[in-house]
Amino acid sequence: MIANKLKPGDEVRIIAPSRSMVIIGEDSRRIATERLEKLGLKVTFGKYVEEADSDYLLADAKHRAEDLNDAFKDKNVKAILTVIGGFNSNQILDYIDYDAIKENPKIFCGFSDITVLSNAIYAKTGLVTYSGPHYSSFGMKKGFEYELDYFTKMFFHDKEIEIESSKEWSDDAWFIDQENRDFISNEGMFVINEGTADGEIVGGNLCTLNLLQGTEYMPNIENKILFLEDDRAVGEVYLMEFDRNLQSLIQTPEFKKVKGIVLGREQKGCNMSKEKWIKMIKGKPELSNIPVIAGADFGHTTPIFTFPIGGHARLEAGKEIKLYIKG
Repeated sequence: MIANKLKPGDEVRIIAPSRSMVIIGEDSRRIATERLEKLGLKVTFGKYVEEADSDYLLADAKHRAEDLNDAFKDKNVKAILTVIGGFNSNQILDYIDYDAIKENPKIFCGFSDITVLSNAIYAKTGLVTYSGPHYSSFGMKKGFEYELDYFTKMFFHDKEIEIESSKEWSDDAWFIDQENRDFISNEGMFVINEGTADGEIVGGNLCTLNLLQGTEYMPNIENKILFLEDDRAVGEVYLMEFDRNLQSLIQTPEFKKVKGIVLGREQKGCNMSKEKWIKMIKGKPELSNIPVIAGADFGHTTPIFTFPIGGHARLEAGKEIKLYIKG
């Protein structure tokens, strides 16, 4: 089930199913809203986007679910963007009206902690959801062109998209200092295991996706191409943490029929290298017969491309990398 693409005049609803919008500065909000309006979109906000408790800086779980449910039920809303990620989106899974989502399919987009919602909605309803920029992402002054280009390709057009690597990327705190940015030349995607794959996409933030294991909200990963990334929350032990989280996924019965893996770019503080990625993946015999590539433009660095969870991917990993998505 794929929602209609966007057109000028459509309404996009901003909700905060994870952390509250109170952590987003006024300047970033203004830039984000103006950028969306330049696409011809009408920007509206959920009732509880500014609600925040003192511990987690997020709203009551039922209130966050209410905003999500209301956005899907509102006939005027054509797309839903999350404010930002966080840690506790899975608190609202039991309060979501999945029947309403089935009856009112529309674009749902976010990343990081939103991985649990995107994959759970796909699992429960069959609706293709999207891993892509938050509302807060649109508040970035510089270095957003690549991200905006792929957002526009995915949501305003109905064609297969070829993914090309960005020319440069960044892992700086752009939301603190918008003027002084640190951009790094991008070496692009690289092949770990050669091969070809064709199938539906599942994935997003790996440690967040794994929260769904053993629940009714985990999508079936059989015959899927997994898009996986993680952030630097674990710092120097990133490699070990990613390794064990990936191994946990590999040990599920459905993994035996996974068709391929696309790994997103890690952050600078993860103390990783191309050699470490290759050693880790090559050390897993369960992956030896499927194509694996790394260094793709999604995850917790910028920019990122938007990809459809439940949508389609074609991967060719050889002397050259060809990656196509549609959804």
